[in-house]
This record gives sequence, C-alpha cells and structure tokens, in this order.
Amino acid sequence: MAAPIRFRAWQREALSKFDARVHSDFLAVATPGAGKTTFALAAVRRALVAGQARFCVVVVPTQHLKMQWAIAAEGFDIHIDPDWSATDGPLPSDVHGIAVTYHQVAANPEALRRRVGRSFIVLDEIHHAADARSWGDGVRHAFGPAPVRLCLSGTPFRSDQSAIPFVRYVGEEAQADYEYGYGEALRDRKVVRPVYFPRIGGRMEWTAPDGASYSAGFDDALGRNLASQRLRTALDPGGEWLAAVLSKAHRQVEHLRLGDPRAAGMVIALDQEHAKSIARLFRDHLGVDVTVATSDDPEASRKITAFSEGNDPWIVAVRMVSEGVDIPRLAVGVYATNTMTDLFFRQAVGRLVRMNPGAAQQRAYMFIPDDARLRAFAAGIGEQRRHSLRKPEREDDALYRDEDPEEEREADAEGADQLSLFAAISAIPLDVEGKPLDTSPVTSDGESNEDTDEEEIPGLVGDSDSEAGLGDDFRLMPGFGESVPTPVPMPEPVPASTAGASPRSRRRRLREQNSACVRSLVHRTRLGHAEVNAELNRRAGIVRITQATAEQLQKRIELAEKWLRRP
Repeated sequence: MAAPIRFRAWQREALSKFDARVHSDFLAVATPGAGKTTFALAAVRRALVAGQARFCVVVVPTQHLKMQWAIAAEGFDIHIDPDWSATDGPLPSDVHGIAVTYHQVAANPEALRRRVGRSFIVLDEIHHAADARSWGDGVRHAFGPAPVRLCLSGTPFRSDQSAIPFVRYVGEEAQADYEYGYGEALRDRKVVRPVYFPRIGGRMEWTAPDGASYSAGFDDALGRNLASQRLRTALDPGGEWLAAVLSKAHRQVEHLRLGDPRAAGMVIALDQEHAKSIARLFRDHLGVDVTVATSDDPEASRKITAFSEGNDPWIVAVRMVSEGVDIPRLAVGVYATNTMTDLFFRQAVGRLVRMNPGAAQQRAYMFIPDDARLRAFAAGIGEQRRHSLRKPEREDDALYRDEDPEEEREADAEGADQLSLFAAISAIPLDVEGKPLDTSPVTSDGESNEDTDEEEIPGLVGDSDSEAGLGDDFRLMPGFGESVPTPVPMPEPVPASTAGASPRSRRRRLREQNSACVRSLVHRTRLGHAEVNAELNRRAGIVRITQATAEQLQKRIELAEKWLRRP
C-alpha cells in the first residue's frame, strides 16, 4: 500500500470475525466516525490479494459517496471506478471494482448480476435497501450469486416493517455479526468525539391550518399536530428564533476557529428554499457566505468535496450531508428541520462525531429546538438500537397531551386545502427565565446537566462572551453580526503534475483528453463523433472507451494527436 495503515482494536477484531464467518453475509454495525470504510476496504484488499475475489462492488446511498469510497480505496491501492454505468459493459482489466448507488442497482440489477460471480460486495448503509421495495428486490437479485456480501450500517434501526436484504433475522430482530456502538467508541478514546446538545427554547405565534391562532412555547403541552406547527413556526426564516440560533451557532464556530482555523458548522434545513433562505440570513446579517448543497443542484457533490477540503465556515444542506459524508472539520450543527425520526437525527449527529486531527479540543455541538421529541432523541443518542420488524408502538406518544379527537377529525377532513391557511406570525427565542436563549444542555451520554453537578456545556460560548465579538442581544437588528472573521491561512497551491495522480484521477484525465481530441478531429475532418471514435478504437485495439485500460487510453490519445498532425 502507498502508506501503512494502523487499525483500531475494533477493526482488527471485526476483521477476525469476518474471516471466521460461516455465512456468505456479514453485518457490521459501527457508530459513524468509527472507521467502517477502512474496515471494509481492508477486508476487500485481503480477499483480492488472496484470490478469494477478483472484483468488488461497493453500493452506497448517494452519488457523492461513490467518489468518497473511490478516494478512500486509493489508500489501499484499490482502484474503484465511481463513474461506471450499466451501459458501459465489461470493466477494463486495470480496475478492481466499481461504486454504484442503490438507485442504480434497482434500475438495472441484471447488468450487475452478470458480473458478480466472483465478486466481493460491500453494501454501505444497508438499511437503505429497504427504503423502497424495488431497491430491496434489485439488491437481492443483483447480488444473490455473489460469494460474499459485507453489509455495513451506522444506524441500523428502521421505523417500518421492511426486511433488509442479506441481513440475518432471529424471530423479528436483525442480528449483527459485529457491533461497535457510540458508547464503546467514546470509552476507547480517540475514536469519536463527544457531542453536546444546546437546547434553544422560545415562544411562537402562528395561525393553524384551520384559521385558529395559537401562541405557545416549547415547554407547553400540545398535541402532535400543534407541536409540529409550533416547530415549523420556529424554523421560519422570517422570525427571530432561527436567526438567533444561527447567530449563537456562528459565535461557537468563531470561538472554535481561534484554536482550529478550519473548524466549521453545518445547518440541516427543511427543504431547498429553506436552505437558500438560511444562506441569505448568514450573508445579510452575519456577513458570512456559506456553501449550499441541495439535491436539485448537479454541482452538490463537487461543492461538498470543495467544502470538506477548504476553509469556509458553514455549509447548509437538506439531506446531502445527513449520512456517510466524511467532513472531520465539522464541529457545530444546527438542526433546523422538521424531520422527526430517531434514525435521521442520529445520521445528522453522526456528521459531528468524527475525530479531527487538527483540533486541540475534540468536542462537537448540535444546536436543537427544545422540542420534546428532539430532547428525547438527544438523551438517547448513546443507546444502541437494533432493527426490528415489529410494528413500532409510537413510543413518543407520552411526549404529547392527549389529542383532541375533534381536532384530528377536522384535520383529516380538510386535508391539503387546509395547509394554505397555515402562517407563522412570530418566533422569539426565550427561556423560562426570560433570557434570549435557553442552553440547558443534554450531553451525548444521555444525561441532562440539570441532574448533574455540571452547570454548563464544556467549551460552549456564553451569551456574554466577548471572544467572538458579538453582543448579548441575539435579535437580528440592523448592523448586527458585523464582526471581523478569524483569519484563515490559505493552503499552498497544488502543482498540476500528474506524476503522483491516483489511477482513478489519471483515468478521468485521460478520458477528458480523449474527448478533447475527438472534438478537434471532428472539427478538422468534418466526420461525425461516432466515426472518429470508431476509427480511434479500431487503431487502439479496443471495443469501447469505457472498457479501455489507462495504457490503452494513452495510446488512443497518441493516435489522435498523430491524426491531427497529418497535413
């Protein structure tokens, strides 16, 4: 390998159990940030070197994760192609495997089934295979013939009754072959960071879908529908609550950047428009330009990669960074979405738990609305959940007062037409003592500081702290937030030389050069693209460019350049 890799104790133990498996399938459940990718790639490399497999397929939930796996594989001298598609045909002989999404598998499982006879299959975040019936059926059909399937998950719990392919069940409960939880990782030290949860209280006023007016704080007991409306009001970008929370979180990022100039924050927004509104709040009131990554943006993956490698202080996203994305410099989060599932909350918190080698203080902070549901999720973040096929019993029902049957009937009767009457009126950040913000913490081990001797979250910037240069009033008045940003050293420019380029990068560059040569030849010869490509393939001795090795791609470029030099 390019450099020696030191394995953590849990990874060595998991590899030993994987080698001793008696089934074709192996499920490893490990907390986000623990190093599941490293464990899986070590298992793949050992199988390839030993001749137990001649090819590997990595299946992931998102497009961005394909590239992330390909980059990580380079550290093991494994060349994974993240750009493969079912129309490409057989792979070049100098490629060790491909990375595809669950959606790609479902779209054409037969194309993969024909290629996995002696393949090592890695199914990352395997619970996604149960997101849709077509996904589960596609995964089962495509990889049924494979001799080995390594399933990975950081958040295996699902709130439905969909069975996950290639996962072994005893009765109605999924059985992991190896588990490594967040609590264990914290005890092992230097694996994951502790995450703290500043809770932000407030009082909201809104008009309900039926036209009635309401005013309530987060501590007021409400039914499920009204509690959801209260949260939507708090998250309204036109109110004071969200602006105050962003200001508080930005103060924390600036404080952390005094010790780690690349420390950054992440906001998880409601939807694409909400994300753009949050970006405007940062720009107009805090003078901060942020990265916005939404699923409708074709540049989203590139933006996430640039943010991960850069120095910008904030990224705002909807679901693009909720799972699997590795950005160790993220240390602050704002949960500004009404997605209220334990699974999604754990995925969001998982973006903050990764150790950052460049930080002196390994702590992270997720700012959350003081909603009873989120309070419960935060308190239970250290608990280990198993996937169960039993129908959930609405465990959080006790968090609400009894629903008004009349209210439920009216909501069902009005349906979507009623939604047009909903309107947020005001959202003011308050606590029970009338202070601008309530930061009563819930720590990552599930203990509330109200029940311990600890008065404050360690390292949390207080309202009166002057280090970040912000005042005590968090309401966004004109001129608020005009602070001088912490200077960040710019990285040295990277030479454009290809001498140390990875096989994946070199192949992509060779393909781009081939495309440029074809365009020049089309312009020069007046032939069509298909005719030029066919002639170059014939001369280079290949069937299709997608099946060409790097050496054949280089030869094709040389032939094209020779053709261009003809008089």
